[in-house]
Amino acid sequence: MIDRHLADLYGVETRILNQSVKRNINRFPEEFMFQLTKDERNKVITICDNLDSLKYARTMPYAFTEYGVAMLSSVINNDKAIQVNIQIIKTFVKLRQLISSTSQLHKRLEEMEKKYNKNFKIIFQVLHELMEIPEKPRKEIGFKI
Repeated sequence: MIDRHLADLYGVETRILNQSVKRNINRFPEEFMFQLTKDERNKVITICDNLDSLKYARTMPYAFTEYGVAMLSSVINNDKAIQVNIQIIKTFVKLRQLISSTSQLHKRLEEMEKKYNKNFKIIFQVLHELMEIPEKPRKEIGFKI
């Protein structure tokens, strides 16, 4: 996420958010946050209409990964940041529960496969196919001749 969007989310000015990050720069290694180059900024502007205002910014924006977003909650000290941090933690817990329940389902299915005879092989094969997350095909851009 771009620093401007996060500033809105946390209820502070972008300048304040960036100051807080710079004061606590040791909490933001490269995998948490990085500053866009001029070329990256221009590419982002052409892709995302809502970032058109970056075209006139004096400084290059910062981009934050999910780790950086979580770390911002501990750097920015206001009520909104606390609420955002709570939502992040709840989301992580729900994701972990979802992953755990899926792996438990896989284990149970494998146990049942071993337990029952070959007559149920087709049923188990279909169940495995239903549990797999299909990859979405990428849409081609442009004209076909």
